[in-house]
Amino acid sequence: MSHTHIPPVSAGLRGRCPRCGEGRMFSGFLSVVPRCEACGLDYGFADSADGPAVFVMLIAGFLVAGVALWMEFTYEPPWWAHVLVQGPLIAVVCLPMLRALKGVLIALQYANRAEEGRLEK
Repeated sequence: MSHTHIPPVSAGLRGRCPRCGEGRMFSGFLSVVPRCEACGLDYGFADSADGPAVFVMLIAGFLVAGVALWMEFTYEPPWWAHVLVQGPLIAVVCLPMLRALKGVLIALQYANRAEEGRLEK
């Protein structure tokens, strides 16, 4: 099958196959299926490595630190109030973003035919 015009960001955010847009990309929260149940795309190429985690740390770190600073300068709460607010906020911000970004990076790998670099002699 050839590449169709499924937008990689859309397919990745929805956790759908980057080739057909129908099959699921994940079998669990972050586990990638071996192949698409709709079109048979082999996900052997999919290796997002630490990319999603790096993006999540940068984006969520900025957001959560901003909320912590705002909270500190506005209300001057005790340290335990920061723990009560920031702990759940970190989970709520990071977990959905991690799955979405992993899906987007895998879909972009497929769309751009990205693969491991090789040295030719």
